[in-house]
Amino acid sequence: MARRTKAEAAATREALLDAAEEMFMEHGVARTSLEQIARHAGMTRGAVYWHFKNKSDVFHAMLERVRMPFQDLVDEIETLEHDVSSLEAIRIACLRGFSRLEQPRYHRVHSILIHRCEFFSDIDPIAMQTEIAEECHTSLQEHFTLASQKGALRSDLSASVAADLLHATLGGLFHEWLRNPERFSIRERGETLINQLLLLMSPPPFSASA
Repeated sequence: MARRTKAEAAATREALLDAAEEMFMEHGVARTSLEQIARHAGMTRGAVYWHFKNKSDVFHAMLERVRMPFQDLVDEIETLEHDVSSLEAIRIACLRGFSRLEQPRYHRVHSILIHRCEFFSDIDPIAMQTEIAEECHTSLQEHFTLASQKGALRSDLSASVAADLLHATLGGLFHEWLRNPERFSIRERGETLINQLLLLMSPPPFSASA
């Protein structure tokens, strides 16, 4: 019985987050109230306050459902492929991230963060975007450092510059795609760009064994 109650509570929380996503996307974060979220989910405002302290808490929980730190993506790969090279781990992690972005929830929540969220109360979208970007850049630099130590980067390319180049490419591609996701597949275009960029970064001839 206790397990069922816990499962029901979890389902209620997920339903509220689903409703929040839809309302934030439709009206924007600042113009959406907890009352609207509750009504959209077919629940009372009390149900919202049972699971969340305020709208900021709802917003952060919504983001948490789609968080995919770059290091986590790499860890998933290394768990399955123990002998994967440093550059190949970076490449596959990028492709997995692109694939997830094309899933409806990931696309919707990132669109909300970038285009539908104003600075409001204790919700600071710029600070959140900065935190995500810095986390990604730090992880990229760590992995490019490993690649450089193994001789997998061109001798005239430092790990920090390699990280800057890839990070700028990822950011530009991400924002361009979010502006008009129907224009191209981020998975397909991203694969082409990442493959070419890593090839240019590699000492000739390219080797995936480092």
